Amino acid sequence: MSLQRILHVTSELVPYFNENPISSGVYNAAKQMFAQGKDVRIFMPRFGLINERRYQLHEVIRLSGMNLIINDLDQPLVIKVASLPGERMQVYFIENQEYFKRKSAYSDDSNQWFEDNDERSVFFAKGVLETIKKLNWIPDVIHIHGWMASFLPIYLKTNYSNDAFFSDIKIISSVYNHGEGGVFSENFKNILEYDKIDLNDLKYLNSNSYVNVVKEAMKFSDVVVKGEELLLNELEELYNELEQSKFDFIQNEDIQEVYREANGINIQH
Repeated sequence: MSLQRILHVTSELVPYFNENPISSGVYNAAKQMFAQGKDVRIFMPRFGLINERRYQLHEVIRLSGMNLIINDLDQPLVIKVASLPGERMQVYFIENQEYFKRKSAYSDDSNQWFEDNDERSVFFAKGVLETIKKLNWIPDVIHIHGWMASFLPIYLKTNYSNDAFFSDIKIISSVYNHGEGGVFSENFKNILEYDKIDLNDLKYLNSNSYVNVVKEAMKFSDVVVKGEELLLNELEELYNELEQSKFDFIQNEDIQEVYREANGINIQH
């Protein structure tokens, strides 16, 4: 079967964020495949810094009433949608007042990472998976970008591994240096254990660093792509050790090769 549906999961995207390796990388990859007639959709958090009126976000009413449990706390999930400006491509926004209303995406005014970035990231990952299931829209490929999206492959390959809805989805991880120095709270592993994720399956979580979660995402992915030409040493080392399909930093016009590769991989059940 040919690849027709591509889902990008990211915390940043042009024009909602300034241009940087993540926000531009997602935009260019999505736009190129959309131009080829693929059904491309993008999910990102609805951070408070995103102007809802300017970008014409509106709630998806048929998805209303959804809730997620995060570490024994019941959190409402609201889904909003907009068309990418200048395109007909749909961008879905994961919204929650507790986690994403703040006017800064990842850190406070003192540039200190938010203490609940672990809960926010898990909520984002589970929110994406539950939403596409409710939409009954099964992507052929999920392409993740950045540390906040890196929980998605972890959950997909553990907590959701027996759910037939997700059984044939391929995962591509684009790896960036964003998040260097970030450390999740001591509550981090409790959040995963509450969702019945066996920490013994997560070989890189010997510390709570953001980079280690990116490593887990790389391990669980079918294809790994360098989102930047030069990665942090520990990410570069793992990239070189991986046995799955890999792509060095590539130009925009070559991104379709990544999807061709993912389309040819057979998932072992």
